Amino acid sequence: MEKFTTKRMSLFTGRTHPALAQEVAEHLGIELSDPNLVEFANGEIRPRFTESIRGSDVFIMQTHCGSEEHSINDSIMEQLIMIDTAYRASAKRITAVCPFYGYARQDRKAEGREPITARLVADLFKAAGAQRMVSLDLHSGQIQGFFDGPVDHLTATPVLEKYVRQHAHEPVIVSPDAGRIKVAARMAERLGDLGADLAFIYKRRPKGTANQAEAKEVIGDVNGRLCILTDDMIDSGGTITSAAEILLQRGATEVWAMATHGVLSGPAVDRLKNAPINRIVLTNTLPLPPEKQIDKIEVLSIAPLIADALNAVFDDTSVSEIFGGENQG
Repeated sequence: MEKFTTKRMSLFTGRTHPALAQEVAEHLGIELSDPNLVEFANGEIRPRFTESIRGSDVFIMQTHCGSEEHSINDSIMEQLIMIDTAYRASAKRITAVCPFYGYARQDRKAEGREPITARLVADLFKAAGAQRMVSLDLHSGQIQGFFDGPVDHLTATPVLEKYVRQHAHEPVIVSPDAGRIKVAARMAERLGDLGADLAFIYKRRPKGTANQAEAKEVIGDVNGRLCILTDDMIDSGGTITSAAEILLQRGATEVWAMATHGVLSGPAVDRLKNAPINRIVLTNTLPLPPEKQIDKIEVLSIAPLIADALNAVFDDTSVSEIFGGENQG
């Protein structure tokens, strides 16, 4: 007996950033599925999917962030429970889609008696039933190796580069630290037709501190130039602010900041509001609540790029071709 079955795609989302998931669904031309999440009085949650997903290719999307109502840990746990729900509902394949991957900065032991929580989170996804993971601009590429299965490491670089092409001429692409030089160099090379150059900031992070860094020197010629700082995330804003100040001291005429993830925690908004930065360009991997929306911040949509990647995974075609093979660094 021969039987031909039709492939089905289902996209679910948690509560941290439903607007992004809805936009992705619209680009895919599908309806966003309802996880039917119920929260009990003691804080426990229980999904019960409103449709059958037996044999479906299921994508469960959740960006890991906190809000006034829920912590970043709540968002991760919520995604894990939805993955377990899909596994027990006989989904054919389950993909965890994490536009912003929580605990990505805890990817190694910098000092003794520290955890490697990025690995723990990856293990939890696998244990819950995820067979594949999709994420954007991980803090370090090695996190791909923490997950026991295929990982599609997307990058927002094409979206950010398009913005630069539309608004800048002869910029200097600046890495705010040595760890991002490779990414900044790629961007500068691809923007070479605009006359783009490369520079980076030497910074020092005081031992035993978090969210603190001091810019010490600029490596590269920035005198009389528009400088564009590029990073994977802006968290407390300290690194970007001190980098902008030293760039202006070294003769830069204007400073912009670009990042995939706008975490903007703690004093970030006040720092950025008062920082000598003319434009701050972010993508919508994380929600930007009204109290964090200041005039100099511009948000670009990453939804079309995520939709293209999910469509390629569903069709079993190449994700790398979307980025010209430069999305795995």
